[in-house]
Amino acid sequence: MTQQNEVQHKIRVLIAKPGLDGHDRGAKVVTRGLRDAGMEVIYTGLHQTPEMILEAALQEDVDAIGLSILSGAHTVLFPRVMKLLAENNMEDVLVFAGGIIPPEEVEEIKKLGIQAVFGPGTTIEETANFIRQNVRPTASAATGSEKS
Repeated sequence: MTQQNEVQHKIRVLIAKPGLDGHDRGAKVVTRGLRDAGMEVIYTGLHQTPEMILEAALQEDVDAIGLSILSGAHTVLFPRVMKLLAENNMEDVLVFAGGIIPPEEVEEIKKLGIQAVFGPGTTIEETANFIRQNVRPTASAATGSEKS
C-alpha cells in the first residue's frame, strides 16, 4: 500500500464522553494512542449528549465510535446513543465502550450493539487491533486490514 492510499483512507474514530463526567484523561490517552496507531481520531470533549455524539458522528463520517464513561450513567446514555445511530441508519458504525463499567453489566451493553467494552488495563494496541478487525469492510480494506 502506498503512503498516499494510507492517508486517503485512514479509519476515522470518534471518541466521545457522554454525560456529565468531568474526568477525561483516559479518553485523551485513547485518542492519542489511536492517532499514533495510524487512525484519524476526533475527540468530542466533555459533557456530550447522545444527540451531540450522533451529530459529530454524522458530520465526521466516522467508521467507529468509542464511548468513554466513568459516571455510571451508561445504562441510560448508551441505549440512547445506539437508538439514535439506528434511527440514522448508522448500524454499520462500530461502537465500543470504555471506562468504569461493572463486569456484570457488559453483556447487557453488548446486547445494545456495542461490540466491545474495554476496562482499565486495556492496551492501546488491543483497542486498535479490535477496531481494525471489526470496522466496516470499506474502512478496513482501505487501511490494509482484513476482518477476521
